[in-house]
Amino acid sequence: MSIAEITASQDHQAILRSQLEAMRAAHVADGIPDRALRLDRLSRIGRMVRENQARIIAAIDADFAGRAREETLLGEIFTSLSAVRHAKGNLAKWMRPRRRSMDLTFRPAKARLLPQPLGVAGIIAPWNYPLLMVLSPLVGAIAAGNRAMIKPSEYTPRTTALMAEMFAEKFTADEITVVQGGPEIGAAFSALPFDHLLYTGSTNVGRKVMAAAAQNLTPVTLELGGKSPTIIGPDAAMDAAVSSIVKGKLFNAGQTCIAPDYVLVPESQVDTFVEKALAVAAKFYPNLADNPDYSSIVNQGQFDRLQNLLSDAQAQGAKVIKVEDRAERKMPLALLLDTTEAMAVRREEIFGPLLPVIPYADLGQAIAHVNAGERPLALYIYAKDRGVIDRVLAETISGGVLVNDCLLHAGVEALPFGGVGASGMGQYHGQDGFDTFSKLKPVMYQSRLNAMWILNPPYGAKAKGLINLLLRR
Repeated sequence: MSIAEITASQDHQAILRSQLEAMRAAHVADGIPDRALRLDRLSRIGRMVRENQARIIAAIDADFAGRAREETLLGEIFTSLSAVRHAKGNLAKWMRPRRRSMDLTFRPAKARLLPQPLGVAGIIAPWNYPLLMVLSPLVGAIAAGNRAMIKPSEYTPRTTALMAEMFAEKFTADEITVVQGGPEIGAAFSALPFDHLLYTGSTNVGRKVMAAAAQNLTPVTLELGGKSPTIIGPDAAMDAAVSSIVKGKLFNAGQTCIAPDYVLVPESQVDTFVEKALAVAAKFYPNLADNPDYSSIVNQGQFDRLQNLLSDAQAQGAKVIKVEDRAERKMPLALLLDTTEAMAVRREEIFGPLLPVIPYADLGQAIAHVNAGERPLALYIYAKDRGVIDRVLAETISGGVLVNDCLLHAGVEALPFGGVGASGMGQYHGQDGFDTFSKLKPVMYQSRLNAMWILNPPYGAKAKGLINLLLRR
């Protein structure tokens, strides 16, 4: 039975563990891969994506029952190839030993960090960007010299099956392998003793993954989510801000971990924001039915969850403003006013085209609102005044920040991507991904000419004098 063909069995753990052990044995037998092999593996990933671009678009479209082609090209294909390109261009620099300064006390000794691969990485990916969320961390793991086992989401079965086929064509089973299956396979996968495990998904499942990994003392990177706030400053360019927010919120129908979850607007500008947001949404998507530019909610369960959030808010007095235009699982932008913390839409990550609009009296109140909740994965601030921007940056903590735009920071390979607190731990992208999947081994090189002999026992006058000198520094 191949690893990609595991079905409901009583022995998930044993089959998966056998594959992991085979990969680890191959890693040990082959030794640390040189730069040429890593570049070859990265190139194979890039060719895999380019050669199968049309199939990838079709598979994701089928899994979503309607995914905008351009969104897949931008949000999955381009970003994945960008990660490969960035890693290939910087790999030589990342692999070099890194100098560390040596305190005067220990000179003339020298210090270095030697990057070394950990071995076999595990990657658990979500459904919302089923290709990118596999390849983005994978690029870091492969650049660092590791092998990888991948568990994509069962919510996107066509894309998962295609990835299993594509990887099998480009890689041996002991280099990269794809594990298919439902929650029971995912639970067995997260319990494997990987050398590093990266999980992207919900906070609730993230807790279970971390608990399973803890049994093996497996280090984990958790990329979760939460309620990413957007603050419109008093002096913001409103037209540009609204256009950016609506575009970011409705990209992939809001099914993005860093999508604006709610927007904080100056009290005097709430009506203006609502009016402009509805106009922009209508301009971008004049109709939803048969609109190839607007994506569907991935499945009926997620659609029902969003409808329940909306119904709960309305039942508790929220005012909902939206265009009554949808087809099947396509949902229009819905602006929610007069929401309270008692409503689920204010407590839970939305992950869809619902946008609470929350008024604030002054910037301090907006910042206090952000800080009263869990630390978010992303924060957006729209303002012209550098003082306003700097205050928000200084007084809030989030996984990442984008000033005067939305979503784009996640595509910048030179910036680390990761959460803080409830929105996750650890980071990847670019060199930060390389470092996450590496052991930066500290090495000290003692000089043949050194004074450490003075500290040999028995401690005489020279030793005592040297110790007193060290303590006075």
